[in-house]
Amino acid sequence: MFSKEEIIETIRMILVEHLNVRAVTLGISLLDCVSDDFDTMRDRIERKISEVAEGFVEEAKAVEGKYGIPIVNKRIAVTPASALLGPAIRGIPDEGAIELAVGLARAFEEGARRVGVDFIGGYGALVQKGCTRADSILMRSIPKALSSTERVCSCVNIASTKAGINVDAARAMGEIVLETARATADRNGIGCCKLAAFANAPEDNPFMAGAYHGLGEPESVINVGISGPAVIRAAVEQSRGEDFRVLAERIKRTAFKITRVGELVGREMAKRLGVRFGIVDLSLAPTPEAGESIADIIEAMGIESCGAPGSTAALALLTDAVKKGGAMATSFVGGLSGAFIPVSEDAGMRDALGAGSLSLEKLEAMTSVCSVGLDMIAIPGDTPPETISAIIMDGMAIGVVNDKPIGVRLIPVPGKGAGEVVEFGGLFGSAIVMPVSRFSSSGFVERGGQIPPPISSLRG
Repeated sequence: MFSKEEIIETIRMILVEHLNVRAVTLGISLLDCVSDDFDTMRDRIERKISEVAEGFVEEAKAVEGKYGIPIVNKRIAVTPASALLGPAIRGIPDEGAIELAVGLARAFEEGARRVGVDFIGGYGALVQKGCTRADSILMRSIPKALSSTERVCSCVNIASTKAGINVDAARAMGEIVLETARATADRNGIGCCKLAAFANAPEDNPFMAGAYHGLGEPESVINVGISGPAVIRAAVEQSRGEDFRVLAERIKRTAFKITRVGELVGREMAKRLGVRFGIVDLSLAPTPEAGESIADIIEAMGIESCGAPGSTAALALLTDAVKKGGAMATSFVGGLSGAFIPVSEDAGMRDALGAGSLSLEKLEAMTSVCSVGLDMIAIPGDTPPETISAIIMDGMAIGVVNDKPIGVRLIPVPGKGAGEVVEFGGLFGSAIVMPVSRFSSSGFVERGGQIPPPISSLRG
């Protein structure tokens, strides 16, 4: 039950501070669609997505109307595509198999189009310890798949604390990212906005591009991603002059209230669709809109411009307080549950980059205390693939050693150099192309193999 005071405060958060539920994601298992006949599998996939997600968007709109809480994104996550592909490509040469993989992406796209969701995640593979042939084919198909679809997102998990880092996969991802950018060069490489490399990718993440329906998940499930950067910023601004103990407590209490809203929406959606309620992801997710910035929160703590000394400590305090408050509000926490710092999607981050206070190296340091990692970073289009692979490996190392999920989403913008501004549009926003090191990492990346897991993986 919600008290009268909580209801009034929630209304103020929605109307004044733009509180919303950033994503409601319906997870769907496609394992029962597998067939050694590709046409049969494609038809099963399109039919199952349509059947399970029938009415999903309409019910979300009804929940919005009932509670007055905006739900910004309605999405679907499905079983990793490489887990479905194997039987259908057995005995088929690689080029033909790649075309079938692209056909699988188009089946995902068609299913998503029929039910009206904005994105569908799961066109990916889990290769932290090695690749099957289906994994390899799927990864090679990503540039064509993402350039020929609008809604399909891809996540490739190439590292974990238990397995270490698959350097061969990281090396391949450098080429894949660059090829995806070139395949969508007419739109500033926007295909890379839908592609992420991950370490410790969670099976229940409601946020794109890292969402997929894990093999340990139920048949279908609702996962919710909350938001509220403007609400948290308002709480921080109310604590001017107070010490960090008071500030952390104020953020924690505010996060508790935001999470209660997320759980309410998630349980209502699950009930209406007749599926299980899964988790609430406690991540603060910014948008390109003014006031919806994580950088603004950091600056409200007393940092002149995000990226200046103290920014990593401020982000650490924010992430921890949000997790503590959220964990008190729901027993089912999952996904990434941190603070997102996607450069193009956060107007404050973009401004800090323009002011010169933020750099790729500082962003990397900040990823050590949040979950999303190096996210939505535009880099020069002529960046060598080995450099892209090495940046990905740096991100993976932070996730592996700290035993936490972390992603890397880089966008090498064709024809653009450091300092130029690019527009991606919509949720993806705009970005200033960031410079990367001019020194080569090719000898390091070309070693290949596997970086072993850290000693901390030997728990238990």
